[in-house]
Amino acid sequence: MQRTSRDASTQEKQDLQVLDVSSCDFQSTGLKPITFVRQVIAECLCPSLLQNNDAFPVDALLRAQTLLQHCDGGSVGSYTESCGSMFVRTTIARSISERDGVPSSPEQIFVTLDTQRGLMVMMRLLCQSKGVSAMMIPDPAPQGLTCLLERIGMASLPYQLREENGWSYEMTELKRVIQESRGRYCPHAIFISNPNEPTGHVQSRESMEEVIRFAADEDLFIVVNEGSAIRNYFTEVYQDSVFGMGSEFISYKRVLSEMENQYSSRVQLASLHSLSNIIMGEFFLTKANVIRVGFRTGFMELVNVDEDILLFTEVLLTGDLCPPVIGQIALDVMMAPPLPGDSSHCLYTQEVCSRLQTLRCNALRAVEFINNLPGLSCPSIQSGVFIFPQLTHSHTQSLGMLYRSRLFEEQRLYVGFSEDHTHAHNSCRFRYRDLFRPVDHTNPAKHNP
Repeated sequence: MQRTSRDASTQEKQDLQVLDVSSCDFQSTGLKPITFVRQVIAECLCPSLLQNNDAFPVDALLRAQTLLQHCDGGSVGSYTESCGSMFVRTTIARSISERDGVPSSPEQIFVTLDTQRGLMVMMRLLCQSKGVSAMMIPDPAPQGLTCLLERIGMASLPYQLREENGWSYEMTELKRVIQESRGRYCPHAIFISNPNEPTGHVQSRESMEEVIRFAADEDLFIVVNEGSAIRNYFTEVYQDSVFGMGSEFISYKRVLSEMENQYSSRVQLASLHSLSNIIMGEFFLTKANVIRVGFRTGFMELVNVDEDILLFTEVLLTGDLCPPVIGQIALDVMMAPPLPGDSSHCLYTQEVCSRLQTLRCNALRAVEFINNLPGLSCPSIQSGVFIFPQLTHSHTQSLGMLYRSRLFEEQRLYVGFSEDHTHAHNSCRFRYRDLFRPVDHTNPAKHNP
């Protein structure tokens, strides 16, 4: 009887659906895509739909027609330039100019497969000199950053971000790392994640100015992952996942442009953005890899770089032939969403506001729940789609992997974990996405995990 009960319990656990909360795969948890984005993409994929004026809103029809006019042969099956469609890059440049109040040129914008592809291109550019090239990176760092550096053959120089200091960038720590690297490495760049992944910390203007001055003093290229530059016209907010009280997103390009000429005209900057890093993002469509890649797109803007660097960047991207065209269409729509007065603006506003409210509520819920668990703690979140809880224990060996395994075995919950994020021998941290489908309060069975 006891064995039968154990077997039944094991079968019940195996029947639970696995929930992966370690990545940005929002739609696998039931989060619905933005209607306007899918309408435009559907019409581009099947142009015959454009003949049925009653099936889609007028602004979606016009957007699809315009995008197809800028595709060779009027088909999304054709190639674009290796650095992305000039039409899409112009849309991006116009949106960035409106965001920052600073001119942006499509010639300095490169559409890429994703943020990692843009980062890889920058690393190859920076590895051209003699010596062991190195990049300063935050600890904790975005998932996969250290492995990407190793793949390129570039050394990583971690600088610590500490929770007790609000995950802020400390100049004493940055100077310590750069001084200790001298004689062994050739630091060429500093990587910044703002808003930070996975901590959710949003940099202040003062902090960004300090980093820019530090980069100028040490002759470092600033590579910053800024998540998204999407403008929500109904709120006049440019960073769509910042929700912490008193937190405000300001781009590094804007801060740099408003500093003294010795910095604004000299410090080199690469700003990376990705559809997968935003709450409106279109990273995954289905579980089929061939379709999933079509929505995996990002872009990179280079500031204060020579014409030769721009040309070499384009050369490095020619190996990709061109970024996914469907992803470029999604990117164009995200960078220029429906305006007030457009037929799709009302629904678009409702859907985006709903996602942002879901993100806020889930973050508050998750932080409150985790802080009531023994041995676990989690600071308040300012932005982003991840929480970064800490597990503290009295054992000399880390229990992180064991805890992660038990979560998977008992609850079929897959969370991110890395020893690289352990700053003390008796603690470890987890990476947990907190953006799910909205909670249906009328049906408790559909509540988020």
